[in-house]
Amino acid sequence: MAKDLDSALAAVGPRLRELRQRREMTLTQLAESTGISVSTLSRLESGTRRPTLELLLPLAEAYQVTLDELVDAPETGDPRVRARPIERGGRTWIPLTRRPGGLQAFKQILPPDPPAACDQEQKTHEGYEWLYVLSGKVRLLLGEHDIVLTPGEAAEFDTRLPHLILNPGPEPAEVLNIFGPQGERLHVRARST
Repeated sequence: MAKDLDSALAAVGPRLRELRQRREMTLTQLAESTGISVSTLSRLESGTRRPTLELLLPLAEAYQVTLDELVDAPETGDPRVRARPIERGGRTWIPLTRRPGGLQAFKQILPPDPPAACDQEQKTHEGYEWLYVLSGKVRLLLGEHDIVLTPGEAAEFDTRLPHLILNPGPEPAEVLNIFGPQGERLHVRARST
């Protein structure tokens, strides 16, 4: 039982970091919205500070998730993923996995972007991304490359390269995304016929 508790608490830090990074928040911004100091937040994310209810409640409220989602309640044997969709800027991410720190899978729904959206600054971050277009069109600005992907097409790239993902079409686009820590690559193997 103590081992399960230690394991659950050890997973909180990476989960908190992943939630903050997905929302593109800095520790300073999170500190302002929760009233928790930057140093305490940093220690929570790195695992050097043990999470307490007093710290987790304002974080759950800031991220709009349940405490169970922060702590990852013990396994019940039910394999279904019940994470709530995340909505930001009109885009929706539906989590398809529930283990932070490793590969993370999402279904992403992108509304049509206005033509001026391509003038946005391309972002970089640690990790590796694989995306597969389910429906609609997706425009991938990757460094100097400007690529349009259609249903059935996939792309993978190191997220340290400046990138921006847009929907140039008139209808929403649906994409499967898999994000991995730096150095991990998705390997798709198909059996030859």
